[in-house]
Amino acid sequence: EQMSLFPVDPPKTLRGWIVYNGSLVTPKYTEQNELFMAAAQRLDIQLEPHTNDALGAAVLNGKLSLIPSLEAPDFVLFYDKDVRLARQLELMGLRLFNSAETIALCDDKIMTHIALANHGIPMPKTIFSPLLFPVCPVDEGPFIDKVEKTLSYPVVVKEAFGSFGAQVYLAQNRDELFALRKKLIHKPHLYQKFVSSSHGRDVRLQVVGDEVVAAMMRTSESDFRANVSAGGKMVPFIPSKAFSDLAVKAAKRVGAHFAGVDLLFGPSDEPILCEINSNAHIKNIMDCTGVDVADRILRYIKNKLV
Repeated sequence: EQMSLFPVDPPKTLRGWIVYNGSLVTPKYTEQNELFMAAAQRLDIQLEPHTNDALGAAVLNGKLSLIPSLEAPDFVLFYDKDVRLARQLELMGLRLFNSAETIALCDDKIMTHIALANHGIPMPKTIFSPLLFPVCPVDEGPFIDKVEKTLSYPVVVKEAFGSFGAQVYLAQNRDELFALRKKLIHKPHLYQKFVSSSHGRDVRLQVVGDEVVAAMMRTSESDFRANVSAGGKMVPFIPSKAFSDLAVKAAKRVGAHFAGVDLLFGPSDEPILCEINSNAHIKNIMDCTGVDVADRILRYIKNKLV
């Protein structure tokens, strides 16, 4: 390559925002933000913390605005699920990691499965609950018949929006299925084949860019869910190529720059996609594996931008 005769300016210090939820200022979330702030300092990135409510999203005089107005950063590490704010920041010209569309796809488990379907990604058989309004009662018998005909008991029932395994249930028979349907009828939710070979165990793979940077297996002896928040134990996991490839492929399909991808074990221990978390909690996987995921994410963003 020909040498430039003009002085080349060294890369400027990157300025970024980390956006997080103003109602989640608990030790668990504060600690996570501190990991990102510490990583930014090491990488010579100026990272300003902003809660979603403090940014004051608005339309003023017909224009998208923030109250008060702020100097635009080079990037936004959007570690929240406030997709409306994320979309507004994008339309104001800011570069988000992850995008509003990715966050929306991952936050809604029904939309996740729709986005991943038809792309050779193994998933449990899944039936989506249709949108219903409380104006007129509906005979639920025919819908329950469909679920029973397509899936076998026990049936996993999941709310479309939920974290840490708290909105996931198991119906052992028709009566329990009816009871759950009645309870969730006006909430978006889905019905899924129970993967018995993965009872009480799953894998969380942290994807950054094109690679899996950390992985852990979660196990529970007392619950079909393996979430650590639900009492599961975690151990480091060395993923096979099949597990890593599936995690990266799924993250790419939803447009994620980084994601926590949860996989189940099929009957022959093959990977099956469970869900994707666009802003996965990183403290547990760091404690388990020793990998500083905050550092890996910010290094990725810096390499993209500088």
